[in-house]
Amino acid sequence: MKYQAILFDLDGVLCTTDRFHYEAWKQTAQEVRAPFDEQINQRLRGVSRMESLEIILEGSPLTLSGEEKLRLAEEKNDRYRALLSQLTPADMGEGVRDTLKRLRAAGLRLAVGSSSKNAGFILRQLQAEELFDAVCDGTQITHSKPDPEVFLKAAEQVETPPARCLVVEDASAGLEAARAGGMDCAILGDAEMPFAPTYHLDRLEELPGLIL
Repeated sequence: MKYQAILFDLDGVLCTTDRFHYEAWKQTAQEVRAPFDEQINQRLRGVSRMESLEIILEGSPLTLSGEEKLRLAEEKNDRYRALLSQLTPADMGEGVRDTLKRLRAAGLRLAVGSSSKNAGFILRQLQAEELFDAVCDGTQITHSKPDPEVFLKAAEQVETPPARCLVVEDASAGLEAARAGGMDCAILGDAEMPFAPTYHLDRLEELPGLIL
């Protein structure tokens, strides 16, 4: 096989928590008197919490201190985690779960590479921890996507050279991170991308047929 490991983004690929992010950030935007809509929300995909806050603050008339920004980010995360408690194993579709099991059965190593600091909590809610050989998340990195750090560390954790890894993403920041790390990338969904990925997927279930 061309690949030895598959590195998955979490949100938007393995499950969808966009509705929770949207609601939590919308409340933050209201607090700082900034506009917030789906177009702005799309810009937050795949980037860190503090970077997301800075994007929202672009539309705010307020000038905030570093301490105030940290408070806003922490309050957003508290709201988000409260909403995440609603997640259940059913939020990871059976087709996704079966696909992961098929890839593992073929001998591929599987890892999560997510900028989110809540990745472990989400996987526990989904009861999906046992499906992965490693999880690299926002608690382990200094630079978020499009920097390749999270994918390079995930590759290291599954002891696989970057060139033998395939990243599965849904956001442009993830595609750029994969290329910067020397990895092929499969893009799931129809979001606009800055350049063509190695593969394009309408559903994750299509992946085994392309690479096995």
